[in-house]
Amino acid sequence: MRASAQTRPASTRSLRMVLALACVSQFMVILDASIVNVALPSVQRELGFSGVGLAWVVNGYLLTFAGFLLLGGRAADLFGRRRMLVVGLAVFSASSLVAGVATTPAVLVAARIVQGIGAAMLAPATLAVLNTTFTEPHERARAFGAWSAAGGIGGTAGAVAGGAITTGLSWRWVFLINVPIGAALIVVALLSLSAVRPVRRESLDLVGAVTATAGLAAAIYGVMQSADHSWTALRVAGPVVAGLVLLVAFTVVEARTAVQPMVPLRLFGSRSVAVGTGMLLLFGGIAIAMWYFSSLFLQNVLGYSALRSGLGQTPAAVTFVVVARLATALLPRVGVRALILTGSALFLAGFGWLSQASADSSYLTGLLGPTLLVAAGIGLTFPTLMATVTADAAAEDAGIVGGLSNTASQVGGSVGLAVLTTVAGDGASTAEALPAGYDRVFLVAAGLGTAIALISLLLPRSSRA
Repeated sequence: MRASAQTRPASTRSLRMVLALACVSQFMVILDASIVNVALPSVQRELGFSGVGLAWVVNGYLLTFAGFLLLGGRAADLFGRRRMLVVGLAVFSASSLVAGVATTPAVLVAARIVQGIGAAMLAPATLAVLNTTFTEPHERARAFGAWSAAGGIGGTAGAVAGGAITTGLSWRWVFLINVPIGAALIVVALLSLSAVRPVRRESLDLVGAVTATAGLAAAIYGVMQSADHSWTALRVAGPVVAGLVLLVAFTVVEARTAVQPMVPLRLFGSRSVAVGTGMLLLFGGIAIAMWYFSSLFLQNVLGYSALRSGLGQTPAAVTFVVVARLATALLPRVGVRALILTGSALFLAGFGWLSQASADSSYLTGLLGPTLLVAAGIGLTFPTLMATVTADAAAEDAGIVGGLSNTASQVGGSVGLAVLTTVAGDGASTAEALPAGYDRVFLVAAGLGTAIALISLLLPRSSRA
């Protein structure tokens, strides 16, 4: 046992502070991916954004967040989790302040890009802190459930919070609200986390860091371009191919030439890491189908406003939180496979029901019931997957494994959004074509749930998760 590797507080009160710190940080990171959407029209009017430029207020954040997660995870291992948590909070909060006072489109987009980098430093550090702080199975399961629930609430609360803040105050407060919260979290981090020496005395694998970060960023950029261009267009295929080439180069570097690899390939010798990461990639598509496309159905087919759509998804968000907490209590008792298989069954039932929705469906009969089933499936599956991937990680690898699991879910969501948008036939605008396209999305999501169930059979029967 490496006692120095544990960032473990001495008291129950300190444990609660650490858990609150991790959960609020995760909530803030995920919230900022969605809260801006409702404020975009106000931003465009005041700052004079073009239509293409406006999209980068969202995409700039998502691109650097997903692209820098692996680097952020390894930095937490090399330079210390508390240090990277505090630095991530500082970068995130400072860039939020700049975004909130921005007077030109270029400044706002630049601030959002930097904000995504701060989030990429922050997210794996919170996961690493949880992984090394909560080592007893029951309390560890509860911690991961709370962390997962915080992210889920952040993702679904974006429309409601963004609409309320933009209407009641100003779009600028969508960003400025992060500043006092970030400052408070920095104080909590300094008080609750001991200043443990970094686990590794190594230099950063610069070649691996550059190829991995550039490869992920290029591939995700290309996928984002598919929203406006065909998959064979140079603006899509070029960055995707370049990104894949860089990722292949990264794998070769890590396997053959890196003395101190950024992502040690030995990690994938663990079935929990290898299989769990694959399932998280698929899970990203399921989450997008649930929260993004059900919101589009409410707005584009049933005619809900963005704010009303957010409120319409609130029962599902509450269900997710409740079930996620239940899953954490059940995980040490029934095991990983049982929860994942049950969650997949709920995906199949819920998305199958959603695929029957039409323009004549009501919210109560066509959307509420199936979204509650899918949300329950997400509540069972997501914290279980995150706990599974990180369960067998050594303390010195906690940061990079946290970055790897976050990257898998983020990349899965980005690719899933692009693919499912194509499946939906986003250019269709007739009343008949829209619900039919969304129904196809929900059927594909049901298939992803089935795939997760089958892949889960490859997991080891016993795991520290």
